[in-house]
Amino acid sequence: MFTKILIANRGEIAIRIIRACKEMGIATVAVYSQADKDSLHTALADQAVCVGGPKPEDSYLNAQRIISAALATGAQAIHPGYGFLSENAHFAGLCRQYGLVFIGPPAEVIAGMGDKEAARRLMRQSGVPTTPGTDVLENVEAAKAAAQSMGYPVMIKASAGGGGKGIRIVERPEDLERAFRTASAEAQNAFGDGRVYMEKYLNPVKHIEVQLLADQQGHTVCLGERECSIQKNNQKLIEESPSPGVSPAVREKLLEAAAKAAKAAGYVNAGTVEFLMEPSGSFYFMEMNTRLQVEHPVTELVTGVDIVKWQIRIAAGVPLDFAQEDIHLRGAAIECRINATNASRVEFFHPPGGPWVRFDTCLYQGYDITPYYDSMLGKLIVYSSTREEAIRKMQSALCELVIDGAGNNIEDQIGIVRDRRFRAGDYYTDFMKFFVPG
Repeated sequence: MFTKILIANRGEIAIRIIRACKEMGIATVAVYSQADKDSLHTALADQAVCVGGPKPEDSYLNAQRIISAALATGAQAIHPGYGFLSENAHFAGLCRQYGLVFIGPPAEVIAGMGDKEAARRLMRQSGVPTTPGTDVLENVEAAKAAAQSMGYPVMIKASAGGGGKGIRIVERPEDLERAFRTASAEAQNAFGDGRVYMEKYLNPVKHIEVQLLADQQGHTVCLGERECSIQKNNQKLIEESPSPGVSPAVREKLLEAAAKAAKAAGYVNAGTVEFLMEPSGSFYFMEMNTRLQVEHPVTELVTGVDIVKWQIRIAAGVPLDFAQEDIHLRGAAIECRINATNASRVEFFHPPGGPWVRFDTCLYQGYDITPYYDSMLGKLIVYSSTREEAIRKMQSALCELVIDGAGNNIEDQIGIVRDRRFRAGDYYTDFMKFFVPG
């Protein structure tokens, strides 16, 4: 087992990993930018190293500086968290080159699954259901021909995409050329790769994802599904497990498909296979996230499995000590992402409490929210024996949460969990299109 791990991230996820390491008796090294010198993760780690200026490319995306910090402090492994370098195959390869363990899948797997179009092709060949679509589109004319054949509406997606970037829905032929060019330009800016492909736009659908763990010995275990259909601008707002729209029979098929996808990719460590599911229960592979997900806590609560600790164990060569038949989903867990709407200072902060209520955050009174990074301030997570009780607990916790001085989306989240469609579990990815804030 490792004795020291460097966390190549910031904010609440860096704190989450530091806490897991402390419980495992592993020393930690935090890296931080000049903008984060007073951030909580730097205080909680055993060591902290400044790796550059406020801009991500000068610090948290600077692979060489992070590698240097790991070598200088004697860290044996690097945990990338989510975002930043977590799905960067080059960085994973650099870790291996310098004798450091990357706590995640091999670089080759990251590269293979990072090419969304190639990943879809592999899934088709492996018998995993995929959305009707195309290979990489060479030009606008190819896109027009494909859309005409497939039928509108269609979705143009970045081949190297993720996080909702490089996606455009096209409902009319006259909008296709503009959508193609803007999606390609956005993908080039976000990922350095402007290639795009096309899928049939399915609506209504649920966004369902399956969390899995795969060890170096070839064992893969799926940890149930998460419902992630409530999104705004392709960014998730609320996640829950289990999904209220997945029957036991469909769940079994989803887990089987996710395990098949992991085997086909040669997957190791924690990963998530994402699907689109129609009201009939038919589902299609969308993509595989080769990292820890923001919403992993809801899975931990309903399965009792600490995903971060198992990421570390697997990276150290420890085999899973449980099998698929040992996983049972108990109760219901819900997570609300609390996002900032402006860059400002937290004047007063009060997190909610009570049994099975947790707020994963890096906030404290006097904390300065900078404009350089993701807008998420924290994740409010609740658990109860039934979904109905979990919804009531979440509503109560949201009403108790206070973040004064910083604009945020707490009121919107309260409105969502009070919405009759959410409470009934009868909602799809277009939920926010019809949501009217209270």
